[in-house]
Amino acid sequence: MTAKKSTGLATYMAVTGSIKDALDGSFIYVYDGVEPATADAALSGNTLLAKYSVGNDGTTGLTFSSTPVAGVLQKTAAETWSATVLADGTASFYRMCVAAPTGASTTDVRLQGSVGTSMLDDLTMTSTTFTTGDSKSIDQFQIY
Repeated sequence: MTAKKSTGLATYMAVTGSIKDALDGSFIYVYDGVEPATADAALSGNTLLAKYSVGNDGTTGLTFSSTPVAGVLQKTAAETWSATVLADGTASFYRMCVAAPTGASTTDVRLQGSVGTSMLDDLTMTSTTFTTGDSKSIDQFQIY
């Protein structure tokens, strides 16, 4: 699958800077339910299962390596991207953005993708079952 860029992210990349600049300092929000058709769309009854930050501190945003590998942007290797699960559910998609997405927006910088156990998913995890209070981490994350 291919992650979906919001109009705000596409505009940022076209006019202001790189995808790295746009997403450095953001967080990954993992949700259950039906993935919205676009990254611009509002959430619709989805439950926030986890918010990933550096070291699970909830305030330090995630960053990417300044050296892409074969044109692929990768998470900063020295960072631990982790979260404490907030609600029980089955993860189905994520949104990467600075603030938790609340409504429809064509200006917010967002990256949205599928979550699953297959290499075909945008964010591959060992399990999509999220249980309140569990710790989860993302060891690898790439943007093509």
